[in-house]
Amino acid sequence: MEILNTIKEFFSYSIYQSKDVNITVFTIISLIIAFIITNIVLKFLRKLITKKIPLEDKSRFVSVFQFLQYLIYLFVVMFTLNASGVNISVLLTASAAIFLGLGFALQQLFQDLISGVLMIVDQSMKVDDIIEIEGRVCKVEKISLRSTKAVTRNNRVMVIPNHIFMSNVLFNWTQNSKIVREDLSVNVAYGSDTNLVKNLLLDSAKSHQDILKQPNAIVLFENFGDSALEFILYFFVKDPFISPKIKSDLRFIIDQKFRENNVNIPFPQRTIHIQS
Repeated sequence: MEILNTIKEFFSYSIYQSKDVNITVFTIISLIIAFIITNIVLKFLRKLITKKIPLEDKSRFVSVFQFLQYLIYLFVVMFTLNASGVNISVLLTASAAIFLGLGFALQQLFQDLISGVLMIVDQSMKVDDIIEIEGRVCKVEKISLRSTKAVTRNNRVMVIPNHIFMSNVLFNWTQNSKIVREDLSVNVAYGSDTNLVKNLLLDSAKSHQDILKQPNAIVLFENFGDSALEFILYFFVKDPFISPKIKSDLRFIIDQKFRENNVNIPFPQRTIHIQS
Protein backbone atom coordinates (compact mmCIF):
# COMPACT_ATOMS: atom_id res chain seq x y z
CA MET A 1 0.00 0.00 0.00
CA GLU A 2 2.83 2.31 0.84
CA ILE A 3 4.45 1.56 -2.55
CA LEU A 4 1.24 2.46 -4.37
CA ASN A 5 1.04 5.73 -2.49
CA THR A 6 4.65 6.49 -3.38
CA ILE A 7 4.00 5.79 -7.06
CA LYS A 8 0.86 7.91 -6.93
CA GLU A 9 2.74 10.79 -5.33
CA PHE A 10 5.47 10.49 -7.96
CA PHE A 11 3.01 10.67 -10.87
CA SER A 12 1.11 13.54 -9.27
CA TYR A 13 4.27 15.53 -8.55
CA SER A 14 3.80 19.00 -10.02
CA ILE A 15 6.47 20.20 -12.44
CA TYR A 16 4.68 23.44 -13.27
CA GLN A 17 1.72 24.83 -11.44
CA SER A 18 -0.24 28.03 -11.71
CA LYS A 19 -3.71 29.14 -10.84
CA ASP A 20 -5.32 27.38 -13.82
CA VAL A 21 -2.66 24.99 -15.16
CA ASN A 22 -1.00 22.06 -13.41
CA ILE A 23 1.57 20.01 -15.35
CA THR A 24 2.61 16.87 -13.50
CA VAL A 25 4.99 13.98 -14.08
CA PHE A 26 1.98 12.00 -15.31
CA THR A 27 1.33 14.68 -17.94
CA ILE A 28 4.91 14.48 -19.26
CA ILE A 29 4.91 10.68 -19.32
CA SER A 30 1.54 10.70 -21.08
CA LEU A 31 2.92 13.03 -23.76
CA ILE A 32 5.98 10.82 -24.30
CA ILE A 33 3.87 7.66 -24.60
CA ALA A 34 1.41 9.43 -26.94
CA PHE A 35 4.28 10.59 -29.18
CA ILE A 36 5.77 7.08 -29.33
CA ILE A 37 2.45 5.44 -30.16
CA THR A 38 1.58 8.11 -32.75
CA ASN A 39 5.00 7.73 -34.36
CA ILE A 40 4.63 3.94 -34.62
CA VAL A 41 1.12 4.22 -36.08
CA LEU A 42 2.15 6.86 -38.61
CA LYS A 43 5.15 4.80 -39.77
CA PHE A 44 2.92 1.76 -40.18
CA LEU A 45 0.36 3.75 -42.20
CA ARG A 46 3.08 5.28 -44.34
CA LYS A 47 4.52 1.86 -45.25
CA LEU A 48 1.05 0.44 -45.83
CA ILE A 49 0.00 3.24 -48.19
CA THR A 50 3.28 3.62 -50.09
CA LYS A 51 3.22 -0.07 -51.01
CA LYS A 52 0.37 0.61 -53.44
CA ILE A 53 1.73 3.91 -54.81
CA PRO A 54 3.87 3.96 -57.99
CA LEU A 55 7.53 4.74 -57.46
CA GLU A 56 7.37 8.12 -59.23
CA ASP A 57 4.53 9.26 -56.93
CA LYS A 58 6.10 8.22 -53.62
CA SER A 59 8.11 11.43 -53.19
CA ARG A 60 4.95 13.51 -53.62
CA PHE A 61 3.09 11.43 -51.04
CA VAL A 62 5.97 11.75 -48.55
CA SER A 63 5.81 15.55 -48.75
CA VAL A 64 2.05 15.58 -48.19
CA PHE A 65 2.38 13.02 -45.41
CA GLN A 66 4.94 15.19 -43.59
CA PHE A 67 2.53 18.12 -43.62
CA LEU A 68 -0.31 15.95 -42.26
CA GLN A 69 2.06 14.48 -39.70
CA TYR A 70 2.68 17.91 -38.15
CA LEU A 71 -1.05 18.49 -37.81
CA ILE A 72 -1.59 15.05 -36.24
CA TYR A 73 1.14 15.63 -33.67
CA LEU A 74 -0.43 18.97 -32.76
CA PHE A 75 -3.84 17.35 -32.18
CA VAL A 76 -2.22 14.53 -30.17
CA VAL A 77 -0.53 17.03 -27.85
CA MET A 78 -3.76 18.93 -27.28
CA PHE A 79 -5.79 15.76 -26.72
CA THR A 80 -3.19 14.26 -24.34
CA LEU A 81 -2.93 17.43 -22.27
CA ASN A 82 -6.68 17.66 -22.02
CA ALA A 83 -7.02 13.95 -21.09
CA SER A 84 -4.33 14.25 -18.40
CA GLY A 85 -6.20 17.06 -16.67
CA VAL A 86 -4.63 20.19 -18.18
CA ASN A 87 -7.17 22.86 -19.08
CA ILE A 88 -6.45 23.46 -22.77
CA SER A 89 -8.81 26.42 -23.03
CA VAL A 90 -6.78 28.31 -20.42
CA LEU A 91 -3.54 27.65 -22.31
CA LEU A 92 -5.08 28.73 -25.60
CA THR A 93 -6.53 31.88 -24.06
CA ALA A 94 -3.25 32.79 -22.40
CA SER A 95 -1.32 32.17 -25.62
CA ALA A 96 -3.78 33.92 -27.92
CA ALA A 97 -1.56 36.99 -28.35
CA ILE A 98 1.48 34.82 -29.03
CA PHE A 99 -0.42 32.69 -31.56
CA LEU A 100 -1.71 35.84 -33.24
CA GLY A 101 1.81 37.20 -33.60
CA LEU A 102 3.11 33.88 -34.86
CA GLY A 103 0.22 33.72 -37.29
CA PHE A 104 1.19 37.03 -38.89
CA ALA A 105 4.89 36.13 -38.84
CA LEU A 106 4.35 32.68 -40.37
CA GLN A 107 1.61 33.70 -42.80
CA GLN A 108 3.95 33.46 -45.78
CA LEU A 109 5.25 30.09 -44.60
CA PHE A 110 1.73 28.67 -44.32
CA GLN A 111 0.92 29.96 -47.81
CA ASP A 112 4.01 28.18 -49.15
CA LEU A 113 3.13 24.93 -47.33
CA ILE A 114 -0.49 24.89 -48.52
CA SER A 115 0.56 25.78 -52.07
CA GLY A 116 3.14 22.97 -51.98
CA VAL A 117 0.52 20.44 -50.91
CA LEU A 118 -1.89 21.58 -53.64
CA MET A 119 0.84 21.40 -56.30
CA ILE A 120 1.82 17.88 -55.27
CA VAL A 121 -1.78 16.64 -55.09
CA ASP A 122 -3.04 18.08 -58.40
CA GLN A 123 0.30 17.41 -60.18
CA SER A 124 0.22 20.75 -61.99
CA MET A 125 4.02 20.61 -62.04
CA LYS A 126 6.45 17.70 -61.83
CA VAL A 127 10.21 17.18 -61.66
CA ASP A 128 11.95 17.67 -65.06
CA ASP A 129 9.12 19.89 -66.34
CA ILE A 130 10.19 22.96 -68.31
CA ILE A 131 8.37 25.99 -66.91
CA GLU A 132 8.26 29.70 -67.63
CA ILE A 133 7.51 32.06 -64.75
CA GLU A 134 8.04 35.83 -64.59
CA GLY A 135 9.80 35.71 -67.96
CA ARG A 136 12.35 33.07 -66.88
CA VAL A 137 12.56 29.59 -68.40
CA CYS A 138 13.84 26.86 -66.10
CA LYS A 139 13.77 23.11 -65.45
CA VAL A 140 12.22 21.82 -62.23
CA GLU A 141 14.67 19.76 -60.17
CA LYS A 142 12.91 19.33 -56.82
CA ILE A 143 9.48 20.13 -55.37
CA SER A 144 9.24 20.37 -51.58
CA LEU A 145 6.50 21.64 -49.30
CA ARG A 146 7.92 25.14 -48.87
CA SER A 147 9.75 25.84 -52.12
CA THR A 148 10.62 24.54 -55.56
CA LYS A 149 14.18 24.22 -56.85
CA ALA A 150 14.72 24.91 -60.56
CA VAL A 151 17.71 25.48 -62.85
CA THR A 152 17.81 28.16 -65.54
CA ARG A 153 19.40 27.86 -68.97
CA ASN A 154 22.45 29.64 -67.52
CA ASN A 155 22.78 26.80 -64.96
CA ARG A 156 21.73 29.11 -62.13
CA VAL A 157 19.66 27.63 -59.34
CA MET A 158 16.35 29.31 -58.54
CA VAL A 159 14.65 28.61 -55.19
CA ILE A 160 11.04 29.67 -55.76
CA PRO A 161 8.56 29.96 -52.83
CA ASN A 162 5.55 27.81 -53.67
CA HIS A 163 3.00 30.60 -53.18
CA ILE A 164 4.45 32.27 -56.30
CA PHE A 165 2.95 29.49 -58.44
CA MET A 166 -0.50 30.12 -56.96
CA SER A 167 -0.48 33.91 -57.42
CA ASN A 168 1.40 34.24 -60.75
CA VAL A 169 0.74 32.88 -64.23
CA LEU A 170 2.79 29.73 -64.82
CA PHE A 171 3.54 28.31 -68.28
CA ASN A 172 4.29 24.59 -68.11
CA TRP A 173 5.86 23.81 -71.47
CA THR A 174 6.00 20.04 -71.01
CA GLN A 175 2.91 19.13 -68.99
CA ASN A 176 0.96 17.78 -71.99
CA SER A 177 3.94 16.52 -73.97
CA LYS A 178 7.72 16.65 -73.98
CA ILE A 179 7.56 17.81 -77.61
CA VAL A 180 7.33 21.61 -77.96
CA ARG A 181 6.78 23.78 -81.03
CA GLU A 182 9.20 26.66 -81.58
CA ASP A 183 9.25 29.38 -84.23
CA LEU A 184 11.77 31.53 -86.03
CA SER A 185 10.96 34.77 -87.89
CA VAL A 186 12.75 35.49 -91.18
CA ASN A 187 12.38 38.55 -93.46
CA VAL A 188 13.42 38.64 -97.12
CA ALA A 189 13.55 41.42 -99.67
CA TYR A 190 10.60 42.24 -101.95
CA GLY A 191 11.02 40.51 -105.31
CA SER A 192 12.42 37.31 -103.77
CA ASP A 193 11.11 33.93 -104.97
CA THR A 194 8.71 33.05 -102.15
CA ASN A 195 8.57 29.34 -103.02
CA LEU A 196 12.36 29.20 -102.98
CA VAL A 197 12.41 30.91 -99.58
CA LYS A 198 9.90 28.39 -98.24
CA ASN A 199 11.95 25.41 -99.50
CA LEU A 200 15.20 26.82 -98.13
CA LEU A 201 13.64 27.30 -94.67
CA LEU A 202 12.24 23.76 -94.66
CA ASP A 203 15.58 22.31 -95.81
CA SER A 204 17.32 24.22 -93.03
CA ALA A 205 15.00 22.71 -90.44
CA LYS A 206 15.45 19.19 -91.84
CA SER A 207 19.23 19.49 -91.72
CA HIS A 208 19.33 20.16 -87.96
CA GLN A 209 19.70 16.98 -85.89
CA ASP A 210 17.79 18.33 -82.85
CA ILE A 211 14.68 19.26 -84.87
CA LEU A 212 12.11 16.46 -85.13
CA LYS A 213 11.20 15.10 -88.53
CA GLN A 214 7.72 14.30 -87.22
CA PRO A 215 5.66 16.42 -86.80
CA ASN A 216 6.85 18.22 -89.92
CA ALA A 217 8.20 21.75 -89.88
CA ILE A 218 5.99 24.29 -91.67
CA VAL A 219 6.52 27.74 -93.14
CA LEU A 220 3.89 30.49 -93.06
CA PHE A 221 3.99 33.60 -95.20
CA GLU A 222 3.11 35.90 -92.33
CA ASN A 223 2.80 39.36 -93.85
CA PHE A 224 3.80 41.98 -96.42
CA GLY A 225 5.88 44.14 -94.12
CA ASP A 226 7.00 47.74 -94.51
CA SER A 227 10.44 46.75 -95.76
CA ALA A 228 10.31 42.99 -96.27
CA LEU A 229 8.30 39.84 -96.88
CA GLU A 230 7.78 38.25 -93.48
CA PHE A 231 7.98 34.48 -92.98
CA ILE A 232 7.78 32.30 -89.85
CA LEU A 233 9.34 28.84 -89.63
CA TYR A 234 7.59 26.54 -87.16
CA PHE A 235 9.41 23.40 -86.00
CA PHE A 236 9.26 20.87 -83.17
CA VAL A 237 11.92 19.94 -80.62
CA LYS A 238 12.02 17.29 -77.89
CA ASP A 239 14.19 19.34 -75.53
CA PRO A 240 12.90 22.93 -75.30
CA PHE A 241 15.57 23.72 -72.72
CA ILE A 242 18.14 24.05 -75.52
CA SER A 243 15.87 25.97 -77.92
CA PRO A 244 18.06 29.13 -77.97
CA LYS A 245 21.02 27.09 -79.27
CA ILE A 246 18.84 25.36 -81.88
CA LYS A 247 17.54 28.73 -83.11
CA SER A 248 21.07 30.10 -83.28
CA ASP A 249 22.22 27.10 -85.35
CA LEU A 250 19.21 27.55 -87.64
CA ARG A 251 20.07 31.19 -88.28
CA PHE A 252 23.61 30.21 -89.34
CA ILE A 253 22.20 27.54 -91.68
CA ILE A 254 19.55 29.86 -93.16
CA ASP A 255 22.07 32.66 -93.69
CA GLN A 256 24.38 30.27 -95.56
CA LYS A 257 21.58 28.92 -97.77
CA PHE A 258 20.31 32.43 -98.54
CA ARG A 259 23.81 33.49 -99.60
CA GLU A 260 24.16 30.44 -101.84
CA ASN A 261 20.79 31.15 -103.52
CA ASN A 262 21.04 34.97 -103.70
CA VAL A 263 18.15 35.58 -101.31
CA ASN A 264 18.59 38.92 -99.59
CA ILE A 265 17.61 39.93 -96.07
CA PRO A 266 16.80 43.64 -96.46
CA PHE A 267 17.64 46.63 -94.34
CA PRO A 268 14.71 48.77 -93.12
CA GLN A 269 13.68 51.16 -95.90
CA ARG A 270 11.88 54.51 -95.81
CA THR A 271 10.76 56.70 -98.69
CA ILE A 272 11.04 60.44 -98.03
CA HIS A 273 9.11 62.96 -100.17
CA ILE A 274 10.45 66.53 -100.02
CA GLN A 275 8.07 69.28 -101.05
CA SER A 276 9.42 72.69 -101.97
